[in-house]
Amino acid sequence: MKARLFAANWKMHQAPADAAAFMRTFLDQYTRQQDRRVLFFPPAVSLHVVVEATRDRSDLGAGIQNLHWEDKGAFTGETSAALARGAGARYALVGHSERRQLFGETDAQTGLKLAAAVRAGLTPVLCVGETLAEREAGETLGVVARQLRAGLAGLEPSAVASAIVAYEPVWAIGSGRTATPADAAEVHQAIAAVLRALIGERGGAVPILYGGSVNRANVEALLATDGVDGVLVGGASLDAEQWLAIVRAG
Repeated sequence: MKARLFAANWKMHQAPADAAAFMRTFLDQYTRQQDRRVLFFPPAVSLHVVVEATRDRSDLGAGIQNLHWEDKGAFTGETSAALARGAGARYALVGHSERRQLFGETDAQTGLKLAAAVRAGLTPVLCVGETLAEREAGETLGVVARQLRAGLAGLEPSAVASAIVAYEPVWAIGSGRTATPADAAEVHQAIAAVLRALIGERGGAVPILYGGSVNRANVEALLATDGVDGVLVGGASLDAEQWLAIVRAG
């Protein structure tokens, strides 16, 4: 049975002092659970705070929100996977919809970033999902399969088996709209089928998270959905009390 995964994406929030206060509140109230892992993706300037706070907790982890595909070089303002690993990150978000939609990140670039994360020993969390226009055009499954294959292209089967996938419909992120359990189940089933096609039965062990306006009111229903192994949470993860309620769900 897969362990539940709860991932907090703080986006461009939580300066170091705020992150430290959040982690104190969280750790004071959250005891180790054997059936789940909790991951935090703070902004890069606060990564060290979360790394230090989670150092002695194997059930918790820290990751980077974005990275460059080169290992080093003259790329002012960028962070390589190797630098993130050196700073204590163990996970990396790759291909988040905001990177694709707001910064023009392509499928090919997502694949390069994911490969860089694997080279550095980071566990990648590959984000895939369709826009509202693509959903209304009936293109959801095709878009998700394309993004998934592009992101995992060229990786050894063992690297694919060690990855995490997050389905985040673009139209549901920050909108207050959430995919229905039936919507999520259909796409998660399709993702699992692509993973099995790529690496055989090992594909069935890859965790698939749902992301998109997840909060304490809908998390139980989402976690009860077939094929949903956990959640990737944005805004609702910024409040420690709501985050505690979410990670205790299911």
